Amino acid sequence: MKSLVILISGRGSNMQALLEAEFRIDRITVISNNPQAEGLILARKYGVKTMALDHRSFPDREAFDTALAKKIDACQPKLIALAGFMRILSNRFVQHYQGRLMNIHPSLLPAFPGLKTHARVLQEGIRIHGCTVHFVTLQLDHGPIVIQAAIPVLPNETEKSLAARVLQQEHRIYPQAVRWFMEDRIRLIGNHAEIIDSSSSETVLYSPGLPK
Repeated sequence: MKSLVILISGRGSNMQALLEAEFRIDRITVISNNPQAEGLILARKYGVKTMALDHRSFPDREAFDTALAKKIDACQPKLIALAGFMRILSNRFVQHYQGRLMNIHPSLLPAFPGLKTHARVLQEGIRIHGCTVHFVTLQLDHGPIVIQAAIPVLPNETEKSLAARVLQQEHRIYPQAVRWFMEDRIRLIGNHAEIIDSSSSETVLYSPGLPK
């Protein structure tokens, strides 16, 4: 059985992009550390099973991660997709799901790991920005890269406008990465992710575009 678990903390826009994608899988489960997350309501509208596990009910990070792992393992997922899951995961949790834990990050990694990526891009005067789907490893935002999308930073760009344009690209590439994984088309070699039987149209996004 091919099962997908999606972890969220908030509104779940990337979760929605995954739910609307046409995956050949048997079951999707959405789990949130925030019982009031808007994404849980949205997931139920799609007919998806949801669970909530409030991290504030646990004495420490390790206790929460242990409980979360039990819920995930009960779903027997092929892949766990982080979609706005605002929790730093313990090393034991990451190692338990090594090679099966995927994340979307709003920068062109390895540039700008961590938080406030859009503000940092604008502060540095970067001309090209974007997003990255990668596997989660013990080193923050440095796991094997699956796919990236790039956009130009426009004149008079604001943090809000830049974030919105990057988010559009996140919604394009995250479903693609999950689809490849579910189709067994990703091969991990060291810190590199190789896409099997892919064409350039699947893996390359040009920005601001090729000259005509």
